[in-house]
Amino acid sequence: MRARRFKQVDVFTRVPYLGNPVAVVLDAEGLGDAQMQGIASWTNLSETTFVLPPRSPSADYYLRIFTPRAEIPFAGHPTLGSAHAVLEAGVAQLRDGCLRQDCGAGQVTIAVEAASEARLWLASPPTVLRPMDRSQFEALDHALAAAVERDPPPQIVDVGPVWLVARMTDARAVAELTPDLAAVAALSTAIGITGIVVFGPSDDGVSALHLRAFAPAHGVPEDPVCGSGNISVAAFLAGTGWIEHIGPQYRARQGMQLGRDGRIALRIAEADGQIWLGGNAVTCVDGTLQA
Repeated sequence: MRARRFKQVDVFTRVPYLGNPVAVVLDAEGLGDAQMQGIASWTNLSETTFVLPPRSPSADYYLRIFTPRAEIPFAGHPTLGSAHAVLEAGVAQLRDGCLRQDCGAGQVTIAVEAASEARLWLASPPTVLRPMDRSQFEALDHALAAAVERDPPPQIVDVGPVWLVARMTDARAVAELTPDLAAVAALSTAIGITGIVVFGPSDDGVSALHLRAFAPAHGVPEDPVCGSGNISVAAFLAGTGWIEHIGPQYRARQGMQLGRDGRIALRIAEADGQIWLGGNAVTCVDGTLQA
């Protein structure tokens, strides 16, 4: 065992102890799969990341991402939080204002915009949508203990993690959800998804949408502020035409029920449909980990 640089970063916030935390092991070279999974289980956060040397000269580093139970190819808040950590620690330097992260979903570009509402912006990997099988609608309503809107119908969105995205009437309906987490986990396993993301329009004067994300099958009962879930909602909006109700640039809020209140920025490029996820980040723990 040796000391490895370690940071815990709150993402989608400028305020420590809000947003969504990610644990980042900066010197992960030499750690095996079982060791990484053990550390991720120990941190007990929704994700823990491990920074490794790049696998190609076009990337600045290679990132592996673990939930408490499994490795996943991509996740939004761990990507932004790890980019913040590697810049702060001097592990990588910007090239043309960007970092290029290699991960299980391929290469991800992270742009740094100091003057923007969100300092860090990632270009989402490609998303694939398909409607949920209507025969599962009743199971979804049962798992959430509430009925979701059917227009547009719930969609399954694959962005590395695979989220079932469903619309609710409004932000209040989202806030009042008390899902049956065992049923959510069972449905997730049955149809091969990471979890369920629900969203509803907001009238709080701060954001266009409120979201919640549940992934108990991966050891995450409720993800405080979910980057890939927000990307999946943006893909749902674009793919179903509901983007006309929201607009191609908007803000979302998530995590209020967990005392986090994360603020997320989204852009959907009109030219090519590229989804950009934006957020701020702040380091809350900076030290070493023995591994």
